Amino acid sequence: MRDLFLAAGIPHDHITPEAQSTTTEENIAFALPILQALNATEVLIVTDWYHAPRARLTARRLGLHPASQSPSLKGADTKTQVWQGLRELPALALYWWKIGR
Repeated sequence: MRDLFLAAGIPHDHITPEAQSTTTEENIAFALPILQALNATEVLIVTDWYHAPRARLTARRLGLHPASQSPSLKGADTKTQVWQGLRELPALALYWWKIGR
């Protein structure tokens, strides 16, 4: 993602990576101190289309006001996109169940 941001013209000193997480929830939780230092609660989550709903849900649960943007599907492998979308459905359902408890 860092390379994509740099290629898009975002200055290096405006990018603060979080590289310790292994899950969506960890990623957003570990980013919270960075966001708090910036006094930011409105965030733009850049992720694949199939992952965006769960990422936004996670961010809202952690007190943020998220929006999301996904890269173009131009040149994407259709089979992979379908597989990933189908794979995300049970993950989203499990997450809904987990936070509802």
